Order: sequence, then C-alpha cells, then structure tokens
Amino acid sequence: MPTFSAVQGELLLLLVIHLVLTGIPGVAAALFAAARGVRAVPVLLAVGLAASGAGAMLGFWAYYADPLAGETLSYFLAFGSALVVAWILGTRAVAGEVLRALAVPLALWALGSAFLVFLGFMHGGATQPLTLAQSRFFETLPGDNLIPHFFADWFYANGHHGTPPEFPGEWLASDRPPLQIGYVLTQRPFAWDTTGLHYQVLGVVLQQLWIVGLWALLVAARVGRLTRALAMGTVLVSGLAIVNGFYVWPKLLPAALLLAAAALVLTPLRGELRHSLWAAALFAALCGLAMLAHGASVFGIVPLLAIAAYRGMPSARWVGVAALVAIVALAPWSAYQKYGDPPGNRLVKWQVGGVVEIDDRGTGEAIADTYGEIGFSGAIDYKLDNFETMVGGSEAYDSLKNGLEGGSLTDVVRAIRSVSFFFLLPSLGLLLLGPVAMALAWRRRPRREPEWRFALLCFAAFGIGALVWGLVIIGGEPARTSIHVGSYLLPILGAVGCVAALRAVLPRFAVPYLLSAALFSLALYVPYFEPLPGASFSPANAAFAALALAGFAALCARSPDRDPEGAGEESHPGQRDRVRERVLG
Repeated sequence: MPTFSAVQGELLLLLVIHLVLTGIPGVAAALFAAARGVRAVPVLLAVGLAASGAGAMLGFWAYYADPLAGETLSYFLAFGSALVVAWILGTRAVAGEVLRALAVPLALWALGSAFLVFLGFMHGGATQPLTLAQSRFFETLPGDNLIPHFFADWFYANGHHGTPPEFPGEWLASDRPPLQIGYVLTQRPFAWDTTGLHYQVLGVVLQQLWIVGLWALLVAARVGRLTRALAMGTVLVSGLAIVNGFYVWPKLLPAALLLAAAALVLTPLRGELRHSLWAAALFAALCGLAMLAHGASVFGIVPLLAIAAYRGMPSARWVGVAALVAIVALAPWSAYQKYGDPPGNRLVKWQVGGVVEIDDRGTGEAIADTYGEIGFSGAIDYKLDNFETMVGGSEAYDSLKNGLEGGSLTDVVRAIRSVSFFFLLPSLGLLLLGPVAMALAWRRRPRREPEWRFALLCFAAFGIGALVWGLVIIGGEPARTSIHVGSYLLPILGAVGCVAALRAVLPRFAVPYLLSAALFSLALYVPYFEPLPGASFSPANAAFAALALAGFAALCARSPDRDPEGAGEESHPGQRDRVRERVLG
C-alpha cells in the first residue's frame, strides 16, 4: 500500500493554501450576490470568477504603486473576504439549496486541482517543480511558465521604482498581460518558497479554474446531468487541460473567464440578462480580465459577441455600460505598456505582423510593411497555411507516420501528444465522431433538444473563432495557428460541443464511447519519458491522483440535475417575468 510521506503532506498543504487564497474573494462575492437576491448559479459563479480576477488585478496595481500598499491589500482581500463569508453563512442569508449548488463546482475545482498536481508529480520532481513542468507531459517546453513568477518577484520588491529587467529572450514586463502576476503578488505574503513549488501549485489552481467556468456554462445550457459529467471529465483528462494546466503559462486561466462569459450569452440566460445593466458590466468584466490574462482571448471574445448580436442586439445602454467597464479594466494596462515599460507590442507584432526580431517600428507600421512585402498572393498563401494548420494537414500526418514508423510505443505516444498540442481539429481526436453523428442525424427525430441546441452553439462559436483567428494571425513561417497561439476557449467549446452532439443523437452509445476516449487520453499522459535526475515514480502520488479523479467523476455524476432556481430555463411569454425574477432576484 502506498505510504503517506512529507512530500504528499506538503503538496496537500500547498493545495489547501492556494485554493483558499485564490477562491475566498470569489466565494465572498458570489455569496454576497446571492444574499442580495441573485439566484442563478451560473451567474453567481460568473460573479465569483470576475471578483477573483478583479482582486488579483487590484493587487497588481497596489504592488505597482507601493509594495507596502500591495501587502496591505493582500491581507484585506483574504481576511476581509473571509469575514464576509462568515457573516453571510452565520446569518443564513442564502438558501441551503443554493449553497449546496455552489459547493459542487467549488469541490470539483479542488478535486481537479489535486488530480493534476499529483498526476504531475507522479514521477517525483517536487524539488525542481518549474523544470519538471517544462518536460512532464510534452518534451521540453520553453520558459514561458516562469515569466509571471519572474516579474512578480520584481514588482513585489520594487513596485513602480525603476524599470523591470528583461526576462531571458528579451521579453519585457509589458509584453505579457499581468493577471497571473497579480494572483502571485496577492498570495506571496502568506506563504512562499525559493524552489518554486508554491508558484507551481498556485499556477495549477489558477489554470484549473476552467472547471468553474465550464460548470457555469453547462448548467446554464440546461444539458442533462450525465452529459454535463461526461463533458467535464472529457476536458479534465484531455491533453489541453493536462499539459497546459501543469505547465503553468496563463492560457487556461483566461479560458475560465470566457467560459463564464459564454454562460451569460450563449445559453437561455441571455434572454433574461440582455436587459440588465449589471449583467452588461459582468460580461465586460469577464472579457476584460480574460484579455488581462492573455491577449489571444480576443479570438474567444469575438465569437461570443457575434453570436450574441445575431440573436438580438441588446440596448444601447447595455452596450455602453459594457464598453465603459471594458475601458476601465484595460486602460491602466494599456497606459503602462505605453508609458511604464514601452513598447509592449512584441507579441502583436510577431503574431499579427510577422516581425519576429525586435525593432523600433510601431505595430501598425510593422503589419503594413509585412503585408506589403508578401503581397496579396502571399497573404492568401499565409492564410491557407493557417487553416491547414488548424486541420492538421501534412504536418500532423507526418508526425503520426513518423511515430508509427519509430517502432516503439514511446514514439507513438510522443507523436499523438505532439499532434494534440499543436493542431486544433486533430486535438479533438475520437470526439470528432460527435459532429459526424450530428450531421447524419440532422433530420432525425427524436433527439435530445438541449444537447442539440448547445452543440450547435458550441460549433458556431468554434467556427467563428477559428475563422477570425485564421484571418488575423499572419501565418506562414513567422506565426501560424497552432493551438497555443489562440484562445483555449475554442478547443474547450469544440470538445464539449462534440460530447453534447453525441449525447443528442446517440445517448446510450455516447456513454461507453466517451468513457473509452477519456481513458485513452488519460493513458497518454501518465508516462514520463524524460525524468529529472534523482526523480522516481511515487505510488502515493499516483494513488492521490486516482482518488481525486474518482472523486471528481463521482461528484459530477451525483450533482443536482438542475439549477435549484431554474436559471437558464426557456422562457415562454407567460413565464418570462417569473423566470427573470428567479434569475436576477
């Protein structure tokens, strides 16, 4: 039987610390909103995610102003939020049914974080966590996972005094949005170390917030409990969540925020919220925070806006409030990029303008120069390269062929991991049966209507986002549409759309098929092919990962089938006012 050791104890302690510190501001905000009468669980989860991100950004700007002010804010966020939670629970201002419904995604987030932490450290490496993260699941990745840690160290000590040093590779602090830096800064006063283990665990906890965002979307979409459980489990054990969740660059964090935003505009909730100005502020806050986590979030925001507009434009006041909130969120960072540590445009010039080398040209000038050099026919070729990359094309085929010809299981697993990491459609793998089955059953009845509608919306957002992504990214040799260049909202929506499609037309077949696909994906990422010196397999960590995964699956399967307040119900004319009252309080 695996024995419990100090390593497992330390990992569990760090998980508890960073789950509490990350979650408590969001929990306080969600409970406060619930106490004020907001009753829809997806809306409350969106409020919690927005509050958590806003607290991190306030922390960043407080530390930038003065490290002492930042440290003061860190304590205020933690203890102030705890007092709010204690007061609301003590006064029983929120119904028990709503509390239980909110507790489910919170527990799933904790279990999903534990699963990935212990899966990541299954083969040891806790003394070298940041190095381990670069090779645990996908060969040797660059040092991008270290960037938030590097600049958080500097701002924690110096605030706005002086200009931050360059990160190796000539990256400026202004080149990457600061949301994850803000989370690091707000938690440093409570517990930290010099090995990077605190940062690694915190990074996993942040990336796994997609669990809360996706839960909000699925509950708001009114898909069945089994569909919801299959979708959650499918994403949890996917290469997207495992590789990018343990290699803690801030890619999944903005996807979490955008999933919550999608719950507000892609589901029946939209009909109740499109008239609410505070809902406009909430949607804009989630989108703005996603941009402050990673600039590629724009490729997830555009399809949400397009679908929302197609289904009925909100009022001018709604749009105005949303625009104002977005400006308030984004303007300080834009000002810092221009005046605090200019120019702050390296990624845009690289990905959109094709300028890899650093130079003094502005963004617009660089883009115009590049397109002038390649001409119209060259631009068309570059865009075709982008769409070929999305579908895999010859590169994915060659990678799989070389893996099969390598003669070993290791070569095959490496090849599948590589294809899943780089290419959008091939990354969905066995899930691609979903849209095929849906197309074949287009005119067939009966079918599960909530899953059918949800799958269509997911595929619409996926397609619009992919189209915009392929046209905006330069393409060709400078930068193509590999998954990690875009918004991770798209592959997540693609995956859950495929799950919903299978459940809509083949509900019984879908269960064993999706479980088999999930087990296959999990098996791909258990091995570690480049172990660190001195690291060895840990049966105890493997057992903890298995227990966390089992708990995650069991909780998903046993969760309530419906939002206790009926949030997201289809509103018939005679019911609209009553539903709106239940949703908005």
